[in-house]
Amino acid sequence: MASSAVDVTVVIPTRARWQLLAASALPAALSQKGLGVEVLVVDDGSPAPAPPELAGLDDRRVRVLRHERPLGVARARNAGVEAALGEWVAFLDDDDLWSPRKLRTQLDAAAQCGAGFAYTAAVAVDDQRRPLLEFPLAPSDGLAVRLLRWNELHAGGSNVVVQTELLRRLGGFDEQLFQLADWDLWIRLALESPAAAVPEPLVGYTMHAGSMLLTDPRDVFPEFDHLVEKHRSAAERLGAAPDARRFSRWVAQGQRRAGLRRQAAGTYLHGALRHRDAGALPRAVAALLGERAFRFGRSVTEHARSSPPARAPDWLVGFPSPTV
Repeated sequence: MASSAVDVTVVIPTRARWQLLAASALPAALSQKGLGVEVLVVDDGSPAPAPPELAGLDDRRVRVLRHERPLGVARARNAGVEAALGEWVAFLDDDDLWSPRKLRTQLDAAAQCGAGFAYTAAVAVDDQRRPLLEFPLAPSDGLAVRLLRWNELHAGGSNVVVQTELLRRLGGFDEQLFQLADWDLWIRLALESPAAAVPEPLVGYTMHAGSMLLTDPRDVFPEFDHLVEKHRSAAERLGAAPDARRFSRWVAQGQRRAGLRRQAAGTYLHGALRHRDAGALPRAVAALLGERAFRFGRSVTEHARSSPPARAPDWLVGFPSPTV
């Protein structure tokens, strides 16, 4: 494909989830309307290459880049950025979904305000495409300050579209990070460039217990320390700092969702001691006792930050439930 035909390069990292890719991210990327796309599927060391008969791979807009061994999602995305032909780059996880108007709407919004990157509202769905909740949209004004405190770009790994030249100038994703590489890049983008926020939910973020972020055995707290130190100067200048207490609770919640009850309880206890977080103590007990106890404890100690389950957007209904 000639570079002049490509407005946006869509980078999709994956590893040994070919049928999921074919049922979710690949048709979502190829269905984009009103602009030219190329799709770079980055195979991060799957035991076997993609089956040649996989639906969508025969599309002339699709290229597959393969790592012979797993190098991590940050390096996989960076490989896609390096090979991109488009003026813009968008990222999409292999199990997530897009409205067919997602990229065109984002580029139009970015053009209106001279932004170097854009993001939209998002809806969380389960693995059968049923809506679970709507994420709040972070306003673009003052985005850098909010991102220095917390990652407010929900579903960011399937949400953000960014000018290729800007992304390359910033060095892409930090390959020292795994779970927090997205957050780190969004901070650097917001410090460098205006952003465009699209209030319409155009991303479907799939939540399930098999998520890589829930099942990866690596300790994420050293990544958080790296993030804090990396952005210390900007945080001091802008009067913001990453919310360590909230991060600790986020890690514990992920461990609980993955069924790691003892590990979750330990993380809650550690957070209670280190951050003087009294609310983490009942959560530690509830994590050990199971989901019913946890739901009760949460109902009396915490208000949900996201909206109640949403009605499925019309575009989401067009995606069939996966059969794999």
